[in-house]
Amino acid sequence: MGFLPFDSQIFRPLFGDDELEAIFSDQATVRQWVQIEAALAQVQGKLAVIPAEAAENIVLAADRFQVDWTQLQVGVDQAGMPIVNLVRQLRDFVGPEAAPFVHWGATTQDIMDTAVVLQLLAALEVLEQRLTTVVRALAHHAHTQRHTMMAGRTHAQHALPTTFGLKAAGWLAPLLRHLTRLPAIRQRLAQLQLGGAAGTLASLGEHGQAVQEALAAELGLAVPAIPWHTQRDNLAEAAGWLSLVTGSLGKIGQDLVLLAQSEVAEVRESADTARGGSSTMPQKQNPVMSELLITAARTNASLLSNMHHALIQEHERGTHSWQMEWLTLPQMVILTGAALNKALFLSQNLVVQADQMQQTIARSKGLLLAEALNFALAEFIDRSAAKALIKESVIEALASNRHLIDVLQNKTDAPLPWDKLRDERRYLGSADRFIDLVLSEARDFLE
Repeated sequence: MGFLPFDSQIFRPLFGDDELEAIFSDQATVRQWVQIEAALAQVQGKLAVIPAEAAENIVLAADRFQVDWTQLQVGVDQAGMPIVNLVRQLRDFVGPEAAPFVHWGATTQDIMDTAVVLQLLAALEVLEQRLTTVVRALAHHAHTQRHTMMAGRTHAQHALPTTFGLKAAGWLAPLLRHLTRLPAIRQRLAQLQLGGAAGTLASLGEHGQAVQEALAAELGLAVPAIPWHTQRDNLAEAAGWLSLVTGSLGKIGQDLVLLAQSEVAEVRESADTARGGSSTMPQKQNPVMSELLITAARTNASLLSNMHHALIQEHERGTHSWQMEWLTLPQMVILTGAALNKALFLSQNLVVQADQMQQTIARSKGLLLAEALNFALAEFIDRSAAKALIKESVIEALASNRHLIDVLQNKTDAPLPWDKLRDERRYLGSADRFIDLVLSEARDFLE
């Protein structure tokens, strides 16, 4: 097994994500650092902060530069940071005339923070696309299953009648809110880091603002009001979004695990009976995909605390909290990507066993209608008396295994519309309207 599940050939299918891992791979990260160094030199050359010829040599060399990984590892071990050795290698590569102007006026954190912003922006684009696809699939369930009756459950007990369409709409609604949150989060995240050694950018003198603006434009980022070396709220906010997404997917997973229980059997994760098999019990089809949604949600919730701890940093440059982000953010991104892939599979392959849902309602023998009967009876007798009579009837119905309405009907002369009250479909309240409202919001993201 690898040190992390993403590194493991065994566990990668469960927790890995090739597309997102490529964004955060060592090779991609080093390439990003080098490109930022080249972009910095390029804009400084245009602004005559460094010699134009040196800037041109740095830019050209950056395209051909190949890092010596062994040297880089030694350098990281010595300095605790990778940029020190990387810059040394890059200076050796560009030659003695241009070498002094590599990394001019910048500090290690400027390069690494800017790179992680660009990586996160690329990752968020991938995640947004996947989330939109999951939204589309859940919207289909909300629409097509709007009349599929099932028992609503509160505190894990039967409560009132509901529909699977409304349950799917309830899964869908927070995902729509996450999509709504994303543009503002992305805007706050997409900010250049260039503050120099202590956040004053003193090394660039009067050229500081001009270099900031030019480099930000070159990289497609905004210029912050102040360098944010020890202001990590935007990264923590992005991490919070990742945890929100996996948390909402985990809620779906938790519902499916409960609905897939043998005693309930109202859904199956897919029609593929080979999925979720047991090593010794051939009858089993475990809800393994749903379990992974819960796993990702709980793990990201735990990792998020690291990002919040990392908000506490000393003075103008911190001592250790920054490194906590290195250990945390890539994991959260990859877990979110893996969870979205699992959620997409589930939403596209879920088997809704409507007949079993109807049988569950039938077996309840009217107990799901206790509230409806209470309100109906309260039109003819005192409400407290109505509630007491319903409670008495529930106890008797359970003891005698009779339908609640049959029991109640023998206890009151109130002229209730018994045949109508017996139909659970008549006690769905605003369920259809709620589904329509959620689907209306979903159309804004699906058109």
